[in-house]
Amino acid sequence: MATVEPAQPTSSGAPQAKKSSLGAGPSGSSTKTAAQKKFARMTKLRELHLKRNEARKLNHAEVVEEDRRNKLPDNYEAKKRKGEWILQEEEKRKAAEARGEDYDRIKVLDVTAEDAERWDRKKKQKNPDRGFSDYEQASFRQYQRLTKQMKPDMDEYSRSKNKLGADMYPSVDTLSQTTHQDTEEGINRMVADLEKQIDKRSKFSRRRAFNEEGDIDYINERNMRFNKKIERFYGKYTTEIKQSLERGTAV
Repeated sequence: MATVEPAQPTSSGAPQAKKSSLGAGPSGSSTKTAAQKKFARMTKLRELHLKRNEARKLNHAEVVEEDRRNKLPDNYEAKKRKGEWILQEEEKRKAAEARGEDYDRIKVLDVTAEDAERWDRKKKQKNPDRGFSDYEQASFRQYQRLTKQMKPDMDEYSRSKNKLGADMYPSVDTLSQTTHQDTEEGINRMVADLEKQIDKRSKFSRRRAFNEEGDIDYINERNMRFNKKIERFYGKYTTEIKQSLERGTAV
């Protein structure tokens, strides 16, 4: 049991009771601890808010990038890598020519015999002629053959890329009619290639010679082709009927 000390006389002679400090220390320390806990919780909550905002920004940027990739063609990455490889090859070739060296010879020196044989087999198997299957495959083979004959001007490509910037690789929102103009050399090259195709095609689709001794059983050229087609499919079934009609002995 706590005891109270007797009052001590002061300088004025009046007795003064001694103050008890029981309970004053624990109350102050508990208040300070609660404030520290609240401050720590608010600091952690603020950090969580900052991390959430950062994650939201990163997710939005990733969604925009994924949408951009989905709008690109399927072979965009392959074409981009091939274009970069072509530019690197051109730079190496120019550097070799500046040193007075043959770049093709230098490039071949780094190729092993196994790689050369594998490339040769792959080259022989590339775009083989398996005969006519359908018009889609025939058109695709012709497209592959025509694109192989094209020799792009890499200097002009680099100048156009620097001039157009992001419009060099158009998207659905790009108006290419106002940003690109064909050169006179390109138009002449296209016309020459089309004339070459027309001349080559005319040799395979030449007009058939007219047979003056053949029977005239048609009224125009279109009807003649139709009769020939009918004769090709049903001639063996109607030969006897036709001969009877010509002899006048048909029943």
